[in-house]
Amino acid sequence: MDVFSSDIDGGKAFDWGRASADYARYRDIYPPIFFDKVSELGLCVKGQRVLDIGTGTGVVPRCMYHYGAEWTGADISENQIAQAITLAQNAGMNIDFVVSSAEEIEFPDRSFDVITACQCFFYFDYDVVIPKLARLLKDGGRLVILFMAWVPEDDAIARASEDLVLKYNPSWTGGRYERKPVFVPEIADGYFDVEYSEDYDLTVCFTRESWNGRMKACRGVGASLSSEEIAAWEHEHMKMLEESTPEKFDILHHAAMAV
Repeated sequence: MDVFSSDIDGGKAFDWGRASADYARYRDIYPPIFFDKVSELGLCVKGQRVLDIGTGTGVVPRCMYHYGAEWTGADISENQIAQAITLAQNAGMNIDFVVSSAEEIEFPDRSFDVITACQCFFYFDYDVVIPKLARLLKDGGRLVILFMAWVPEDDAIARASEDLVLKYNPSWTGGRYERKPVFVPEIADGYFDVEYSEDYDLTVCFTRESWNGRMKACRGVGASLSSEEIAAWEHEHMKMLEESTPEKFDILHHAAMAV
C-alpha cells in the first residue's frame, strides 16, 4: 500500500510492503539494552497485555516475547504482517497479528495494559491516534514510544551511506538525524502524562552485507525506489563498503524512549 505525506520525503510515495523481505532479514538490529530498559520499568512483562502499533515485521513483540507479556501486533502493510507471522511461528512464539493502520485499529476500550510504538510514531495522525490509544488502554495503562537511529554527524560510514541514498532519492527526509528526545505531540497533553523519558548512545555491529541490507530496507531505498534504481544503488553501495570499510564494523546509534 502506497503511503503519502507532505511532511515525509516531499510527498513521494513509499510502501513498506515492497521492502518486507529485506526488512525481515536486516532490521531486527536492536541491542538487548534497548528492550531491557522497557522491562526494567515493569512494562511489557508477564501478566500484561500489550499492543504494538506500526509493528512492521513484529520486531518489538518478538524481541520482547521472553519477558512474558501477551502480545498483539498491528501494521498497515499486509506484506509486513505476513513476514511477522512467519518469523513468530518459526520461533515458536504465540503472537497475534492484525493488518490495520493505527488510525483504524479496533479493539474494545481498556483492552491493553501497554501500547508500544517503535520507529513509527511520526507517521500517525495524532488527532485520531492519541484519543484512540487512550481509550484502548486500561486505567493506569502506559504508552511507550521508542526510537533508534544512526548518527551521521558522528559516524562516517553512516554519513557516506546516507549520501548515496540521497543521490538516488534526493527527496528522502529520513537522513541527517540529530540526537533528540522522543517527540510527544501537544495533543497528548490532554490524555497522557509523560512519566519517564530517556535517551542514550549505543553501537550496533554490522557486516558489509548486513549494513547494506539495513540501508536497502530503509524508506529512502527499498520502500520507494524502482527495482532498477534499487539494483543500481546496491551495486554502488556495496562497492563503496568494499573499498572503505572492514568486513565488520560498528555504527553509532542514538536511542530514545518516552513513557
